[in-house]
Amino acid sequence: MARSVPVRAAAMAAVTGVLVAGVGACGASASDDRHPDHRSFALHGRTLSVDSDDAALEIVAAQGNEAGTVQVTRWFKGRVVVGGTPKVSWSFEGDRLKLRTHCSGFIADCSAKYRIEVPRGISVKVDDGDGSVRAQGFRDPLSVDTADGAVHVTDSSGPLDLRSADGSVRADVSSRRVKADTRDGAVYVRLSALPDQVDASSADGAVTVALPKGAYRLSAGSDDGGVSVSVPRDDTSPHRVSARSSDGKVTVRSAN
Repeated sequence: MARSVPVRAAAMAAVTGVLVAGVGACGASASDDRHPDHRSFALHGRTLSVDSDDAALEIVAAQGNEAGTVQVTRWFKGRVVVGGTPKVSWSFEGDRLKLRTHCSGFIADCSAKYRIEVPRGISVKVDDGDGSVRAQGFRDPLSVDTADGAVHVTDSSGPLDLRSADGSVRADVSSRRVKADTRDGAVYVRLSALPDQVDASSADGAVTVALPKGAYRLSAGSDDGGVSVSVPRDDTSPHRVSARSSDGKVTVRSAN
Protein backbone atom coordinates (compact mmCIF):
# COMPACT_ATOMS: atom_id res chain seq x y z
CA MET A 1 0.00 0.00 0.00
CA ALA A 2 2.88 2.36 0.67
CA ARG A 3 3.86 2.20 -2.97
CA SER A 4 0.40 3.35 -4.14
CA VAL A 5 0.71 6.80 -2.53
CA PRO A 6 3.38 8.20 -4.87
CA VAL A 7 1.65 6.50 -7.78
CA ARG A 8 -1.63 8.25 -7.01
CA ALA A 9 0.18 11.55 -6.45
CA ALA A 10 1.95 11.22 -9.78
CA ALA A 11 -1.32 10.41 -11.50
CA MET A 12 -3.03 13.44 -9.97
CA ALA A 13 -0.11 15.65 -10.95
CA ALA A 14 -0.32 14.34 -14.51
CA VAL A 15 -4.06 15.00 -14.71
CA THR A 16 -3.62 18.47 -13.25
CA GLY A 17 -0.87 19.20 -15.76
CA VAL A 18 -3.13 18.17 -18.63
CA LEU A 19 -5.96 20.35 -17.33
CA VAL A 20 -3.70 23.38 -16.87
CA ALA A 21 -2.22 22.89 -20.33
CA GLY A 22 -5.71 22.61 -21.81
CA VAL A 23 -6.88 25.82 -20.20
CA GLY A 24 -3.72 27.68 -21.13
CA ALA A 25 -3.81 26.50 -24.74
CA CYS A 26 -7.26 27.96 -25.35
CA GLY A 27 -7.91 30.85 -22.98
CA ALA A 28 -11.37 32.29 -22.46
CA SER A 29 -12.23 35.33 -24.59
CA ALA A 30 -15.20 37.60 -23.96
CA SER A 31 -15.38 38.18 -27.72
CA ASP A 32 -16.64 34.60 -28.07
CA ASP A 33 -19.84 35.48 -26.18
CA ARG A 34 -22.47 35.55 -28.95
CA HIS A 35 -25.30 36.53 -26.60
CA PRO A 36 -24.16 39.52 -24.52
CA ASP A 37 -26.27 40.88 -21.68
CA HIS A 38 -27.64 44.42 -21.76
CA ARG A 39 -28.94 46.74 -19.05
CA SER A 40 -29.94 50.37 -18.67
CA PHE A 41 -29.23 52.35 -15.49
CA ALA A 42 -30.83 55.66 -14.55
CA LEU A 43 -28.30 58.41 -13.93
CA HIS A 44 -29.65 61.28 -11.84
CA GLY A 45 -26.60 63.55 -11.65
CA ARG A 46 -23.97 64.95 -14.01
CA THR A 47 -21.19 62.53 -13.07
CA LEU A 48 -20.56 58.82 -13.49
CA SER A 49 -18.04 56.66 -11.63
CA VAL A 50 -17.11 53.30 -13.14
CA ASP A 51 -15.58 50.86 -10.65
CA SER A 52 -14.32 47.66 -12.31
CA ASP A 53 -12.07 44.99 -10.85
CA ASP A 54 -11.18 42.85 -13.86
CA ALA A 55 -12.55 43.68 -17.31
CA ALA A 56 -11.81 45.43 -20.59
CA LEU A 57 -13.86 48.60 -20.89
CA GLU A 58 -15.09 50.61 -23.86
CA ILE A 59 -16.68 53.89 -22.80
CA VAL A 60 -18.48 56.06 -25.32
CA ALA A 61 -20.12 59.47 -25.02
CA ALA A 62 -23.13 58.70 -27.20
CA GLN A 63 -24.96 61.66 -28.69
CA GLY A 64 -28.10 59.67 -29.39
CA ASN A 65 -28.23 58.07 -25.96
CA GLU A 66 -31.32 58.81 -23.88
CA ALA A 67 -30.69 61.62 -21.43
CA GLY A 68 -30.09 60.38 -17.89
CA THR A 69 -29.57 56.76 -18.93
CA VAL A 70 -26.38 54.72 -19.00
CA GLN A 71 -26.51 51.80 -21.42
CA VAL A 72 -24.24 48.85 -20.60
CA THR A 73 -23.51 45.78 -22.72
CA ARG A 74 -21.56 42.90 -21.20
CA TRP A 75 -19.71 40.02 -22.82
CA PHE A 76 -18.41 37.21 -20.60
CA LYS A 77 -16.76 33.83 -20.98
CA GLY A 78 -15.40 31.81 -18.10
CA ARG A 79 -14.62 28.33 -16.92
CA VAL A 80 -13.29 26.90 -13.71
CA VAL A 81 -12.03 23.31 -13.71
CA VAL A 82 -11.30 23.18 -9.98
CA GLY A 83 -13.26 25.80 -8.03
CA GLY A 84 -16.57 27.62 -7.90
CA THR A 85 -18.82 28.59 -10.80
CA PRO A 86 -17.54 31.72 -12.59
CA LYS A 87 -19.90 34.68 -12.79
CA VAL A 88 -20.08 38.43 -13.25
CA SER A 89 -22.18 41.05 -11.51
CA TRP A 90 -23.17 44.67 -12.08
CA SER A 91 -24.88 47.18 -9.83
CA PHE A 92 -25.63 50.88 -9.80
CA GLU A 93 -25.98 53.13 -6.76
CA GLY A 94 -25.93 56.91 -6.79
CA ASP A 95 -23.51 57.73 -9.61
CA ARG A 96 -21.40 54.55 -9.23
CA LEU A 97 -21.49 51.67 -11.69
CA LYS A 98 -19.85 48.66 -10.03
CA LEU A 99 -18.62 45.80 -12.22
CA ARG A 100 -17.25 42.60 -10.69
CA THR A 101 -15.86 39.34 -12.02
CA HIS A 102 -15.97 36.30 -9.74
CA CYS A 103 -13.52 33.72 -11.04
CA SER A 104 -11.55 31.76 -8.48
CA GLY A 105 -10.21 28.25 -8.16
CA PHE A 106 -7.14 26.16 -8.75
CA ILE A 107 -7.71 26.24 -12.52
CA ALA A 108 -9.77 29.28 -13.52
CA ASP A 109 -9.98 31.25 -16.76
CA CYS A 110 -12.40 34.15 -17.25
CA SER A 111 -12.73 37.12 -19.59
CA ALA A 112 -15.15 40.05 -19.31
CA LYS A 113 -15.72 43.03 -21.60
CA TYR A 114 -18.12 45.98 -21.28
CA ARG A 115 -19.35 48.73 -23.58
CA ILE A 116 -20.68 51.66 -21.56
CA GLU A 117 -22.65 54.35 -23.40
CA VAL A 118 -22.89 57.63 -21.51
CA PRO A 119 -25.10 60.61 -22.38
CA ARG A 120 -23.37 63.78 -23.53
CA GLY A 121 -22.72 66.31 -20.78
CA ILE A 122 -21.63 63.74 -18.19
CA SER A 123 -18.22 63.78 -16.47
CA VAL A 124 -16.78 60.27 -16.12
CA LYS A 125 -14.27 58.77 -13.71
CA VAL A 126 -13.01 55.24 -14.36
CA ASP A 127 -11.14 53.01 -11.90
CA ASP A 128 -10.19 49.64 -13.41
CA GLY A 129 -8.16 47.14 -11.41
CA ASP A 130 -7.13 44.92 -14.30
CA GLY A 131 -8.03 45.59 -17.91
CA SER A 132 -7.64 47.95 -20.83
CA VAL A 133 -9.77 51.08 -21.18
CA ARG A 134 -10.81 52.68 -24.46
CA ALA A 135 -12.87 55.87 -24.57
CA GLN A 136 -14.14 58.20 -27.27
CA GLY A 137 -16.36 61.18 -27.90
CA PHE A 138 -15.97 63.07 -24.61
CA ARG A 139 -16.50 66.82 -24.44
CA ASP A 140 -16.66 66.75 -20.64
CA PRO A 141 -13.95 65.78 -18.12
CA LEU A 142 -12.73 62.19 -18.29
CA SER A 143 -10.49 60.53 -15.70
CA VAL A 144 -9.13 57.00 -16.21
CA ASP A 145 -6.97 55.05 -13.76
CA THR A 146 -6.05 51.41 -14.39
CA ALA A 147 -3.68 49.26 -12.37
CA ASP A 148 -2.87 46.90 -15.22
CA GLY A 149 -3.86 47.73 -18.77
CA ALA A 150 -3.53 50.15 -21.66
CA VAL A 151 -5.53 53.39 -21.92
CA HIS A 152 -6.55 54.77 -25.32
CA VAL A 153 -8.71 57.88 -25.83
CA THR A 154 -9.83 59.31 -29.18
CA ASP A 155 -12.20 61.91 -30.60
CA SER A 156 -12.43 63.91 -27.36
CA SER A 157 -12.16 67.60 -26.50
CA GLY A 158 -12.79 67.61 -22.75
CA PRO A 159 -10.10 67.66 -20.03
CA LEU A 160 -8.31 64.31 -19.68
CA ASP A 161 -6.55 62.71 -16.72
CA LEU A 162 -5.19 59.32 -17.84
CA ARG A 163 -3.10 56.96 -15.72
CA SER A 164 -1.87 53.39 -15.89
CA ALA A 165 0.36 51.61 -13.40
CA ASP A 166 1.32 49.01 -16.00
CA GLY A 167 0.38 49.78 -19.58
CA SER A 168 0.67 52.28 -22.39
CA VAL A 169 -1.32 55.53 -22.46
CA ARG A 170 -2.41 57.02 -25.78
CA ALA A 171 -4.55 60.08 -26.55
CA ASP A 172 -5.41 61.34 -30.04
CA VAL A 173 -7.63 64.28 -29.15
CA SER A 174 -8.33 68.02 -29.32
CA SER A 175 -8.48 68.52 -25.54
CA ARG A 176 -7.04 71.71 -24.08
CA ARG A 177 -5.85 69.98 -20.90
CA VAL A 178 -4.24 66.52 -20.94
CA LYS A 179 -2.45 64.61 -18.21
CA ALA A 180 -1.08 61.21 -19.31
CA ASP A 181 1.07 59.13 -16.99
CA THR A 182 2.26 55.54 -16.69
CA ARG A 183 4.79 53.80 -14.49
CA ASP A 184 5.53 51.10 -17.07
CA GLY A 185 4.80 51.73 -20.73
CA ALA A 186 4.90 54.25 -23.54
CA VAL A 187 2.95 57.52 -23.61
CA TYR A 188 1.73 59.04 -26.87
CA VAL A 189 -0.28 62.26 -26.99
CA ARG A 190 -1.35 63.78 -30.30
CA LEU A 191 -3.30 67.04 -30.27
CA SER A 192 -5.27 68.60 -33.11
CA ALA A 193 -5.90 71.90 -31.24
CA LEU A 194 -3.64 74.21 -29.29
CA PRO A 195 -3.61 73.11 -25.64
CA ASP A 196 -3.49 75.08 -22.42
CA GLN A 197 -1.57 72.40 -20.50
CA VAL A 198 -0.07 69.02 -21.38
CA ASP A 199 1.72 66.77 -18.88
CA ALA A 200 3.03 63.50 -20.33
CA SER A 201 5.28 61.22 -18.30
CA SER A 202 6.51 57.65 -17.97
CA ALA A 203 8.71 56.00 -15.37
CA ASP A 204 9.76 53.31 -17.82
CA GLY A 205 8.97 53.98 -21.45
CA ALA A 206 9.15 56.42 -24.34
CA VAL A 207 7.13 59.63 -24.30
CA THR A 208 5.94 61.27 -27.52
CA VAL A 209 3.92 64.48 -27.76
CA ALA A 210 2.75 65.65 -31.20
CA LEU A 211 1.48 69.24 -31.29
CA PRO A 212 -0.29 71.53 -33.77
CA LYS A 213 1.57 74.48 -35.25
CA GLY A 214 2.49 77.02 -32.59
CA ALA A 215 5.08 78.05 -30.00
CA TYR A 216 5.17 76.41 -26.57
CA ARG A 217 6.44 76.95 -23.06
CA LEU A 218 8.17 73.62 -23.04
CA SER A 219 9.90 71.35 -20.56
CA ALA A 220 11.28 68.05 -21.87
CA GLY A 221 13.75 65.66 -20.29
CA SER A 222 14.79 62.06 -19.71
CA ASP A 223 16.97 60.58 -16.97
CA ASP A 224 18.04 57.72 -19.22
CA GLY A 225 17.22 58.33 -22.89
CA GLY A 226 17.47 60.82 -25.71
CA VAL A 227 15.44 64.03 -26.01
CA SER A 228 14.25 65.39 -29.35
CA VAL A 229 12.33 68.68 -29.62
CA SER A 230 11.31 70.08 -33.01
CA VAL A 231 8.62 72.63 -32.14
CA PRO A 232 9.22 76.37 -31.48
CA ARG A 233 9.82 77.37 -27.87
CA ASP A 234 8.48 80.53 -26.23
CA ASP A 235 8.86 81.03 -22.48
CA THR A 236 5.92 83.46 -22.50
CA SER A 237 3.56 81.17 -24.40
CA PRO A 238 0.19 80.33 -22.76
CA HIS A 239 0.55 76.81 -24.19
CA ARG A 240 2.46 74.77 -21.60
CA VAL A 241 3.88 71.33 -22.33
CA SER A 242 5.83 68.98 -20.08
CA ALA A 243 7.21 65.68 -21.42
CA ARG A 244 9.37 63.50 -19.18
CA SER A 245 10.62 59.93 -18.83
CA SER A 246 12.79 58.31 -16.18
CA ASP A 247 13.89 55.62 -18.61
CA GLY A 248 13.03 56.19 -22.27
CA LYS A 249 13.29 58.58 -25.18
CA VAL A 250 11.30 61.82 -25.13
CA THR A 251 10.08 63.32 -28.40
CA VAL A 252 8.13 66.56 -28.87
CA ARG A 253 7.28 67.18 -32.51
CA SER A 254 4.76 68.69 -34.88
CA ALA A 255 1.51 66.83 -35.44
CA ASN A 256 1.09 68.33 -38.91
